[in-house]
Amino acid sequence: MFDLDGLMFNTEDLYDDVSEILLQRRGHQYTEELKFQMLGRPAQVGLKMMIDAHRLDATVGQLQAESDEIFAEFLPLRLRPLPGLEPLLQALEAVPIPKAIATSSGREFAKTVLAQFAYGSRFEFVLTAEDVSEGKPAPEIYLVAAERFGLAPADIMVLEDSENGCRAGVAAGSFTVLVPAPHSPRLDVRGVALVAHSLEDERIYRALGLPPPV
Repeated sequence: MFDLDGLMFNTEDLYDDVSEILLQRRGHQYTEELKFQMLGRPAQVGLKMMIDAHRLDATVGQLQAESDEIFAEFLPLRLRPLPGLEPLLQALEAVPIPKAIATSSGREFAKTVLAQFAYGSRFEFVLTAEDVSEGKPAPEIYLVAAERFGLAPADIMVLEDSENGCRAGVAAGSFTVLVPAPHSPRLDVRGVALVAHSLEDERIYRALGLPPPV
């Protein structure tokens, strides 16, 4: 199971820039503390945190619409797959080992991101914030994924870049791998099976029974 934002693509960097713009327009700063709290959570939850932290005179819906407009400008120019993604996908497909995505982003956003690099058809399914009642760090999204695969949660590898995502994977009972990025410097790794340096880490391949990357 792949997370999407910050694990497959550089969208967490774009989220940071969007959040900074939203707050600058209202005379506030996007702090590291707020960034850490929002990381890996569904957009509506994160935006509510932003509103509460700065007592903004705005609704979640208003901020979401504004965010969507900014992202529409950013994605065509700045979206990039992260290092190691393509080789890992190819290695999984060569076996083949089925793979899917579990993201806190919305369905339309996920579709847009995946379509930009024609990745959508390479996954068995994509679970988004709309597919669960409780987003990460609750384990629901990974429990639903296990059910869709017809597997026990313990038989699934979860690849995550955020603490909230890892907490979801661990709570589901899955083999959870943390691939930390610069946007996630402070992480509680309790219960995580492996902390990898990137998607190119040989230990991920070894755990999956794959030959090491070239």
